[in-house]
Amino acid sequence: MIDIRPFAGLAHRDHGWLDTRYHFSFSDYYDTDRMGWGALRVWNDDVIAAKAGFPPHPHSDMEIITFVRTGAITHQDSLGNTGRTAAGDVQVMSAGSGVVHAEYNLEDEDTSLFQIWIKPDSAGAPPDWGMREFPRGDRAGKWVVLASGEPERDGALPIRSDAKILAAKLSAGDRIDYAASPWRHQYMVSASGRIRVNGEEAGAKDGIAITDVETITVEAIDDAEVVMVDAR
Repeated sequence: MIDIRPFAGLAHRDHGWLDTRYHFSFSDYYDTDRMGWGALRVWNDDVIAAKAGFPPHPHSDMEIITFVRTGAITHQDSLGNTGRTAAGDVQVMSAGSGVVHAEYNLEDEDTSLFQIWIKPDSAGAPPDWGMREFPRGDRAGKWVVLASGEPERDGALPIRSDAKILAAKLSAGDRIDYAASPWRHQYMVSASGRIRVNGEEAGAKDGIAITDVETITVEAIDDAEVVMVDAR
């Protein structure tokens, strides 16, 4: 099953400093048909204005992955962690038993990012945070695992869930396959550029919900940067 969810039809909120689209129920948006996709609970498409951001606020028992598309985001938390994650790179916060954090765009331009939340396999673990640079050239024409719950996944940021986050950078005409398990759930978004997924066309920033397939074939109609979650 492949369900294309057009970007224009996603729930939209414009708070001035934050222009966001919700792929799933979030905040004041509630849709019983879009409560998540497997263990994937949240996928927000955020544009944060320059010199603005999310002030300190708490979270618990959620794996929160931030994929920065343009600009940069600066993280601060109650554990004493600070760090700047730039375009193309990724940060992961395991909220665990509880953490307070803030995310600010300290740049002179807008920052755009995907904010992805995945349910952990168990509750109450100590909170943690980490970030890593992922040069876009390293994922040209192939999938690269950015974060994973698999132990000792080489180069990937660790998460506490039976899930992984992948990305690929494709030139127009490129085609790549992904070996999927039909009992799992995949959710894909092209951050830029039109793509076809198993023959179904999707535009830039459309959501693509996938399950019950053994092979996912992605064809780039335009130059595209594709991000995918594969979760239980």
